[in-house]
Amino acid sequence: MAILYIIAGVNHFVMPRFYKKIIPPFLPYPKLINWVSGIAEIVLGILLLIPSYTSLAAWGIILLLIVIYPANIYHFIKGWRKKKMIWVLALRLPLQFLLIWWAYTFT
Repeated sequence: MAILYIIAGVNHFVMPRFYKKIIPPFLPYPKLINWVSGIAEIVLGILLLIPSYTSLAAWGIILLLIVIYPANIYHFIKGWRKKKMIWVLALRLPLQFLLIWWAYTFT
C-alpha cells in the first residue's frame, strides 16, 4: 500500500495535466490542489512504512480518499458525457471504498 501511494503521489508531478483535468471546476487553484494531494500521498505512503506512524498514516489516507472522492465522481460524469473509458471510471468509484477498507486494516 505504501508503494502504491508513493507512486501515485509522484505521478501528480509527472502527469500534472491529467490530475488537474479531473479536479472539479468549482474548486479554486487546481495546480495547488494537485501539488498538495501529490505531496500528501507521498508523505502518507512513507509514513505507512514507519511502524510508529502506520496507524496515523492509514487514517490520513482514509481522509484523503474521502476528500478526493468528488474528483472521481466528476471524472466519471465527464467521461460519461464524452463516452470515454466509462467502465474504468465506473469501476473506480466502488474501488475507492475498497481502498478505504484496505487503509482501515492498517489502523
